[in-house]
Amino acid sequence: MRTLWGLILIVVALLLCWGGQVVNALFPKRAERWGLSEPQAEVDPVFYTDSRGEAFWDVLSIWPLPVAGVLLLLDHPWWPYFGLVGGGIFIYFSGRGTVVRLVLRRHGIRIGHPKRLAAYYIILFVWALLGAVTIAMAVRTLEAS
Repeated sequence: MRTLWGLILIVVALLLCWGGQVVNALFPKRAERWGLSEPQAEVDPVFYTDSRGEAFWDVLSIWPLPVAGVLLLLDHPWWPYFGLVGGGIFIYFSGRGTVVRLVLRRHGIRIGHPKRLAAYYIILFVWALLGAVTIAMAVRTLEAS
């Protein structure tokens, strides 16, 4: 189970989430073409700018969960600490992303096509789930030691 979860964290948290945000931060037009972000023409200019800043911050802040996945695969004793911090960051990231978009939409700010937004909310839910499961596993591991 731990090996499988480590692989899941590496694939989803590192390659998809962190990697996607690297592309979003450094190559926004490519991120738009790949569906990683909303096309600039379809969103409010302030929302577009905010999402660029969010991508840069995410590149700097969401790395602990992918590191936890690597350490979990290596059966390193520090993995639970990275899992606790990284899991918390992913839960925060997901919650903030969801709530901000709901509030912006409620205030009539253009934040993207409804179909893309639905997919985005599902992805955010998956990321929150990754964080929550990793936290639970880390707590269990720390309790057992």
